[in-house]
Amino acid sequence: MHIFNHKIRVRYAECDQMGFVHHSVYAVYFEEARTESLRGIGITYKEFEDSGIIMPVRSLNITFKKAALYDDLLDIQVTLHQPEGIRCLFEYETRNQNNELLNTATMELFFARKADLRPMKLPAELLNKF
Repeated sequence: MHIFNHKIRVRYAECDQMGFVHHSVYAVYFEEARTESLRGIGITYKEFEDSGIIMPVRSLNITFKKAALYDDLLDIQVTLHQPEGIRCLFEYETRNQNNELLNTATMELFFARKADLRPMKLPAELLNKF
C-alpha cells in the first residue's frame, strides 16, 4: 500500500451556480492525484502507454460530506493498493485547508493492452514498482 498527498487549488471555472465545486470535477482531480501518486513511486502513465498498457476506469464511487468552494486549497490523499490480477484499487480522501473531510472515493482500474483493449496482468517489471 502506498499513500500520497496531492494539493489542488479550486479554480472559478470548476464551480457551479451554487458556488460549489461541481461533482463531475472530482474525477479530474482524482486523475491528477492518481497520476502524481504513480509518478511518486516511479511509474508514469507515459511509461505504461509506451509499453502498450492502458488503465481504463472500471468504477468510481464518491461519497460527499461537504462542499468545496472557489479558491479552497484541497488536499487529496490517495491510497494505492497493490494490484491484484488485472485490477488496481485507489482510495481517495479530499480535505480542505481547514482539514475538513469533503469526500471519500474509491476507483477501480484495470490493466489492458492498448492495441486491442484486452485485459491483462501487469508485467513483473512494472508490478515490482508498486
